[in-house]
Amino acid sequence: MDILKKIFSYTKKYSKDLAVTIIFAVIGVAGSLITPILTGKAIDYIIGKGNVDFKSVSKTLIFLCLAVIISAFSQWIMTRSTNRLSYLTSCDIRKDFFVKLNKVPISFIDKHSKGDLISRATNDIETVSDALTQCFTQFFTGIITILGTLILMLIIDVKIALIVILLTPLSLVAAAGVAKASHKAFTEQSEIRGKLSGFTDEMIKNQSIVKAFSYEDDAQEYFDKLNSQYRASGFKATFFSSVSNPLTRFINGIIYAFVAMYGASRVINGHISVGTLVSFLSYANQYTKPFNEISGVISELQNALACARRVFDVISAENESDDSKLAVIEKSDGSVRFENVSFSYVPQKPLLQNINISITPGQRIAIVGPTGCGKTTLINLLMRFYDTTDGDVVISGHDVREVQRNSLRSCFGMVLQETWLFKGTVSDNISYGKPDATENEIIEAAKAAHAHSFIKRLPDGYNTIIDENGGNLSQGQKQLLTIARIMLTNPPMLILDEATSNIDIRTEVQIQKAFEKLMKGKTSFIIAHRLSTIRNTDLILVMKDGNIIEQGNHKELMKKQGFYYNLYASASNV
Repeated sequence: MDILKKIFSYTKKYSKDLAVTIIFAVIGVAGSLITPILTGKAIDYIIGKGNVDFKSVSKTLIFLCLAVIISAFSQWIMTRSTNRLSYLTSCDIRKDFFVKLNKVPISFIDKHSKGDLISRATNDIETVSDALTQCFTQFFTGIITILGTLILMLIIDVKIALIVILLTPLSLVAAAGVAKASHKAFTEQSEIRGKLSGFTDEMIKNQSIVKAFSYEDDAQEYFDKLNSQYRASGFKATFFSSVSNPLTRFINGIIYAFVAMYGASRVINGHISVGTLVSFLSYANQYTKPFNEISGVISELQNALACARRVFDVISAENESDDSKLAVIEKSDGSVRFENVSFSYVPQKPLLQNINISITPGQRIAIVGPTGCGKTTLINLLMRFYDTTDGDVVISGHDVREVQRNSLRSCFGMVLQETWLFKGTVSDNISYGKPDATENEIIEAAKAAHAHSFIKRLPDGYNTIIDENGGNLSQGQKQLLTIARIMLTNPPMLILDEATSNIDIRTEVQIQKAFEKLMKGKTSFIIAHRLSTIRNTDLILVMKDGNIIEQGNHKELMKKQGFYYNLYASASNV
């Protein structure tokens, strides 16, 4: 019920459409309810061979046609309003879902499969939209039809009506049992669909790696396993949902047979006319038909509720703490301090332990160490993608937890090993961090990053459309564009995480010169595996198992002949 309340809370904004739906549902049902009465009267006017009241029959048929036209027109208006209501509701849910993804902490995104989140934003919300359309169309008309036919049947003949009323609950009991089983099956199906989407997304995005490691057979085997689970859960869910309608139709058929037999006996005994019986049978059919439709809607609703729960799990996730009232770093001097910092992604597995660093403005700091030692984690804390478990990170005299995140992150420019480009022009991608940049500024940034020459060779130069994630560029070209992006924003501090790893040696030399110019006077953090690129840094932090075990410049660390010395020697021998 909580999920339904959340869904219907989105429909409140469109109460006018809901009102139109209800009004025209009533009109449409009223038109369909008048039809059996008129049909029954027309039959009664046909008394026998050579004894037909053609005038009354003709008049009745005219009213019958008008009733059908009004009912059909009302159904069209109701369907149009229902579609508008469901589409606008799902649009708002999808919008809130995307807004939420921009508000949740990075840790929330890291804990969920990207493909699963995409599946929730697309497949699950679409399922909710389809269920809303059916719910408003069939549920409203069904309830109104049941109430209308019930009243008319009681007016026509109470005894026959009681037979229908007493036997109909059998349909509801059967539908309720099926709905309970189908909800569990649909919940399982939606969860497996999320896993399947996540795995497929990973395989497609990393197809070159899959092929490079000859992982096709293993990937196919795991996909087949997930697909088989999805098939089994889907079969179960579809079976239960498909059983509901035939089961209620069978029960309603029995009810119809009882009504027909008892009604025929009433006609034979002269209690009612043949036309009245025809009208009553039509009403009995109309009365039981909505139970079939509602049972089908309930099955679809179970699927929608399972999907909606997955969507609202994201929408109701906890946001990053509000920082709108916190201080703003007006101007960063580039100083950084880590004071007794400890951190772990999982409480049971400590990572960083009691880290203390003091960095003066303009220093170039290299962070080195084996994979998993905490290099990237240190940067995550610096950017406040994660908060420390213990201790403080202080930038330009401000504790990072006491300043606005946007203010903090605007102090840094990041060039990562993994490039990210979006579908748009080359200019749009370079100016991502500075949308109001002029054309000259963009070109100068590209020249500084040594990207200008290859950009000019593209079909439309700076107006060339880049495919999603830069699919029509080489890895090196993509990295040059991300470097140009930072050149344009010119932040006071830099973070370079293997920034030139995908660039040829000749271009790397040019980029290093550009970085020399860019880093002048700026505090810079450099994560590097090629230790030859950090020999001229002011300070090298050597990390191992979450601790800084050595620090100093290249010469000092080489003299110690400790862990860094062995690391450098092993790298040189490769």
